[in-house]
Amino acid sequence: MKRLLAAFAAVAALSAHANDTLTVAATAVPHAEILEFVKPQLAKEGVDLNVKVFTDYIQPNVQVAEKRLDANFFQHQPYLDEFNKGKGTNLVAVTGVHLEPLGAYSSKWKSLADIPGGANVVIPNDATNGGRALLLLQKVGLIKLKDANDILSTPKDIVENSKDLKIRELEAATLPRVLTQVDLALINTNYALEAKLDPSKDALAIEGNDSPYVNILVARPDNKDSPAMQKLAAALHSPEVKAFIQDKYKGAILPAF
Repeated sequence: MKRLLAAFAAVAALSAHANDTLTVAATAVPHAEILEFVKPQLAKEGVDLNVKVFTDYIQPNVQVAEKRLDANFFQHQPYLDEFNKGKGTNLVAVTGVHLEPLGAYSSKWKSLADIPGGANVVIPNDATNGGRALLLLQKVGLIKLKDANDILSTPKDIVENSKDLKIRELEAATLPRVLTQVDLALINTNYALEAKLDPSKDALAIEGNDSPYVNILVARPDNKDSPAMQKLAAALHSPEVKAFIQDKYKGAILPAF
């Protein structure tokens, strides 16, 4: 009996010292790279970080809401707000980490001035990034929107289009793959980097650092304040992460802390 009790005590002691595990969804670049960078530090703090890479903007939120994953790291607050509203979910931001300026790219033209009349332009098909793309096109003078500040603008809200641009909406992840088939593509920086585009050099136009679209760590109300989640949030705000972002991405991605 004493041996049995001792065995139970040993198991209990091991359990007490077992690391917490966080499984976090992320798009490959830069989100998963940043998470992989903080993984060793978190392990020292008793948190095993499991990073699952996704290529879309839907399943990471669905699986966190369904408690199949603990958190995700790929989106900004306007996108999260629109997703919660449309899907009836209640996901919440834990902390902001970095900004990925959205850019306009072309494999056919060297400047926006060269874009011809009737040019084919593609933008993301989700509400917030599509509106964001249109706001950038407006900022550089290619179109004018009914509401100059509406982040949920759609092509139907264009009131001036002097070059008669043919604007189509496609899934954000596919935009780099069709770049050679169109005149201009508005691409999120994470997908641009995956496609070996350099936003600081290749973009014909890009958002400034005044953009409100900071990428956030997202969880649920029931786990956002857990000790493990807060350790992850703190790690993502460390001086080491700031230096990693600045050194690795050379201004294509900007720390937001």
